[in-house]
Amino acid sequence: DAELTVNLSAKKDQNLYRKRRILSSPQSALIEFDGQKLHNFCSNDYLGLANHPAVISSFQKAANRFGVGAGASHLVNGHSSAHHALEEALAEFTGRPRALLFSSGYMANVGTVTALVNKGDGVFQDRLNHSSLLDGGLLSGAKFQRFLHNDVASLSKKLIGAEKLKRRLVLVDGVFSMDGDLAPLPDLVDASTTHNAILMVDDAHGFGVLGSTGAGILEHYDLSPQDVPILMATLGKALGGAGAFVAGSEALIEALIQLARPYIYTTAMPPALAVSMLKSLQVLTNESWRRVHLKALIERFQCGAQQLGIPVLPSQTAIQPVLLGSTKVALDVAKRMQQKGFLVGAIRPPTVPVGTSRLRITLSAAHSEQQVDELLGVLSVVLQQDNLGQSL
Repeated sequence: DAELTVNLSAKKDQNLYRKRRILSSPQSALIEFDGQKLHNFCSNDYLGLANHPAVISSFQKAANRFGVGAGASHLVNGHSSAHHALEEALAEFTGRPRALLFSSGYMANVGTVTALVNKGDGVFQDRLNHSSLLDGGLLSGAKFQRFLHNDVASLSKKLIGAEKLKRRLVLVDGVFSMDGDLAPLPDLVDASTTHNAILMVDDAHGFGVLGSTGAGILEHYDLSPQDVPILMATLGKALGGAGAFVAGSEALIEALIQLARPYIYTTAMPPALAVSMLKSLQVLTNESWRRVHLKALIERFQCGAQQLGIPVLPSQTAIQPVLLGSTKVALDVAKRMQQKGFLVGAIRPPTVPVGTSRLRITLSAAHSEQQVDELLGVLSVVLQQDNLGQSL
């Protein structure tokens, strides 16, 4: 305990200590957080479905039918008709033969990577990939290599130097969760195909938001399932729930059922949650105005930030990072924003590289134009107090 206490004290001294705080309301544009009513700009509920009446109602009715817990893993007796219906719907929506549910995105990534590669194989990761992809690669035992962020030439060079490896798996985020930028998927597809590598995309932050129907990053780029054989996406962001899925070929899904340890040895998600996610998928299809409105808010925020000299990265997604550099500055700015009624996330190492601490502002279809304008106004004032606007 003494050593743990010393390590915790060091984190506090470095402004890297994290604290849990209490949410006492549903996710929405306005929330009650630590007893304070706040404009919520740090949720991944991109389409405002976490508190959608139809989704809530479907969950309640399904709980009356299926109960609360699944009771067992999918391979014992926990795989209900609700899970199966959601898998079939996700497979159809993504244009793939099969889909497989996982209890979280972290489990989906770790389970898939460790099931597909091991010693004698190679894993190639973008430097800014999500930790779950990185951990899956490290746990797999395969040769682990990272290429420069969104640098296809860097990837190609590493693939050329790894031709003796039995299997090569390329892993990328579709939308990078801290910068909000998109992976150059068409070029990554070409590089992977040229060097006989398998491409897997984590579309956690693109699924439901990008593309003409909300099918995600592949639809955005007009890519086929053959271009990207392995697709992972989560249900806890644009769909407003929890869990994740992997979609792909019949052989891929059967292999994951047999080999993916986080799938085999985890209790299945509550059946009522699966039913509510099926409803979210229907709302996503029927209420396309949510994606249109969100896109308009993104453009409004970017334009306003540039006019006000706010150092926002050029993201075209719901993730709008304001780069501040110092961990202390990021924490101070987030604290002052909260004092003024706006909740924004202060992101620090190790989540982002040292020297790139930031506010991670996220927009939702639940926000109004007025809320975005008010956020910009308050943020501009707070940054100017420390001359953190156009000077960066």
